[in-house]
Amino acid sequence: MDEATARRLLEEKLAELLDEDRLGDADRATVELDQESVGRLSRMDALQVQAMAEAQARRRSAARNRIRAALKRLDDGDFGYCIECGDDIAAKRLEHDPSVTHCIKCAS
Repeated sequence: MDEATARRLLEEKLAELLDEDRLGDADRATVELDQESVGRLSRMDALQVQAMAEAQARRRSAARNRIRAALKRLDDGDFGYCIECGDDIAAKRLEHDPSVTHCIKCAS
């Protein structure tokens, strides 16, 4: 995979993750515990939705960090090399996920 394609894919994925974060803001909002306006089961559902939204936000944050690290490796000229052993990372592996940091041998 050439570096221009990798950069484009990484930047597109980063923008997508940021958009998903904005869409999930309402689900992560504080759940009201006013028993007069919302029933117990509705509050439980809201708390579950909130917990799932927070977990998704954590996963997106981790993915953004991996993408930013991959973009830095591109800038530094280290993209496509295993951070463990220094060998080339297979092109198919990079095509699947350009933010990958290890060759298949070191990832195993």
